[in-house]
Amino acid sequence: MPVRTVALRLRDRQRRAADRRFGVRLFGSAAVAAVAAVPFGLLLVLLEGHWGPLRRLDAGTARRLHETALEHPAWTSTLRFLSDRVWDPVTLRTVVALLTIWLVYRRAWRLASWSAVTAVAGGLIGLLVKTVVERARPSLEDPVAHAPGFSFPSGHAMTATTSFAVLLLVLLPLVPRAWRPLGWCLAVVSVLGVGFTRVALGVHWFSDVVGGWLLGLAVVALTAWAFEAWRVDSGRGHAALTGGLEPELTGAHPEPGRADREVSH
Repeated sequence: MPVRTVALRLRDRQRRAADRRFGVRLFGSAAVAAVAAVPFGLLLVLLEGHWGPLRRLDAGTARRLHETALEHPAWTSTLRFLSDRVWDPVTLRTVVALLTIWLVYRRAWRLASWSAVTAVAGGLIGLLVKTVVERARPSLEDPVAHAPGFSFPSGHAMTATTSFAVLLLVLLPLVPRAWRPLGWCLAVVSVLGVGFTRVALGVHWFSDVVGGWLLGLAVVALTAWAFEAWRVDSGRGHAALTGGLEPELTGAHPEPGRADREVSH
């Protein structure tokens, strides 16, 4: 058998092995995300232990923001619009789903997998934690908004964290370098804004929102780590987060890795 044929088969086998390792890491990291976030775990312990300072912080924040909401109906209507229309989990998940479809169209298969798994894992893990913790939502006199289900962690805050992270880390390569700080600022402000609206409307405690942020970050961090591990395995090298997960996305199709280019020669 010609040496070139043997080399091609060996490299093809190595790529398939890298793909398998990527898949294992990607789905495995999503499962580990629920228990891997130390800050989230600490918050949950304090919450379940009815830690006095945390309870007072929750109660005081809820009371002050509720008073403001009652005194400024126009402001409250704006918050409700942002929370229920602009930053609603259904809206954000739809945007991520459309992004994933576009990535499939671009043949960015693994980036599409990361996007989909991050979004789905975030939703399922958040629902699981809500069901286990069973924390009641704030009960306020003359409430300005209502929400169903349990309170901890905030689904809005967690969905915003995972969704804006996906949008940011996928689309950064398509944004001029000078505009990238603006993209980071918009994502951060949006995630913080989502949390503020949920507490200000009286449908979540402050600690619910912090829990949603922390758990969402855990999911994104672990799935992004799996994606980065695949890049290294497949010969693409490390990608700086400031430039997105896959800088090669700017080409007509995602640029092949070093191993792919070697095979093509």
